[in-house]
Amino acid sequence: MKRSMAALGVCAVLLAVATAQASTLTQNLSWTVDRAGTSTRYRVVAYGDSIYAGYYGSITNVIKRAATTVDSEYLQSQWGTDILNVRRCKSGAVASDIYNNKIVAEKSYMQTTDTRVVTFEMCGNDGLQARSSFAGQSGTCDYSGLNTAVANCTNYLGKAMDFINANAYSGTKLKIVSNLYYPGYDADNKAAGCTDSGTGQHPNLQNVFLPLLAQMNWTACDLARQKGFACADSFANFMAAEYDANGDGVVDSDAISYVPGESQSAYITKITSTYRSTLRDANVHLVSPSTSYDYIQSDNTHPTYNGSTIFIGLIGGSGSGSGAPQYSDSQIVGGKNPIWDHNGHDKMGWGLSLYNPATP
Repeated sequence: MKRSMAALGVCAVLLAVATAQASTLTQNLSWTVDRAGTSTRYRVVAYGDSIYAGYYGSITNVIKRAATTVDSEYLQSQWGTDILNVRRCKSGAVASDIYNNKIVAEKSYMQTTDTRVVTFEMCGNDGLQARSSFAGQSGTCDYSGLNTAVANCTNYLGKAMDFINANAYSGTKLKIVSNLYYPGYDADNKAAGCTDSGTGQHPNLQNVFLPLLAQMNWTACDLARQKGFACADSFANFMAAEYDANGDGVVDSDAISYVPGESQSAYITKITSTYRSTLRDANVHLVSPSTSYDYIQSDNTHPTYNGSTIFIGLIGGSGSGSGAPQYSDSQIVGGKNPIWDHNGHDKMGWGLSLYNPATP
């Protein structure tokens, strides 16, 4: 009887784990970047999905130095204070879930008087789920799921910015959104299983998805421009070389960056046509003609990272802790730590840091 009950217990745990992996998983972390010689502390609050959570395939641990904690390391050096990075995240969550169950339901985290930065990212899972559904189609292609993902992304990006504007502590100095890179870019360079009703052909998956991702990214940055947010261009930071690889006189990542005020059509044309040949899968991110780094983990979805991980619970949950910054002030040169472009999370954190206010 005891062995039978034990087996039932194991089965229950495995079922719970499988359910968490198939849907969403709460992964919160409050980490203080503890600077020597000060007790003054300010707060960075981050809402999002698995990217901001620091997901790396584990349901028990998260990455310590995920993007917003990397940004917090830059802030402690710049401001000379401790920085508490509060990450309120839900891996696997679509935009509506992040908006309703993180940003709105957990608004108290950005209402404290020590809050100086509020950041969020969303829409990645809307896109990934729609992509998976479309890639699995046969017969006549149905694009409605992809269009719904774009519409939902647009709706909740705007709602999130409006809510944060109305609810964040009045002393908040920076509100910033991160747009989306394209995980699995090379893998999508193949024919779909379905047939386009107009052409009678199997469309190339990359050609289908890239314009829609560009639309989401333009929306994130243009809404940010309208609503008093900054926009960290993760697409540009991940998807093109950090030098002039095509010889046109412009650094490739700069050439594909969002330009405040540019039209949606101009941005989409830039990404899907004008500079399409400069796009590269982020698994091979070129920082020079002879050097590249892998920005995407083996799951071909989540950013790579540097450093350790932290336990947050047996099946997701919340964790906390503190520790010294990884790099001293003297090692941060020109606003960049020594590994600022060596992995995905450090690069995203650096992208966020470009907008950090000079003082708290």
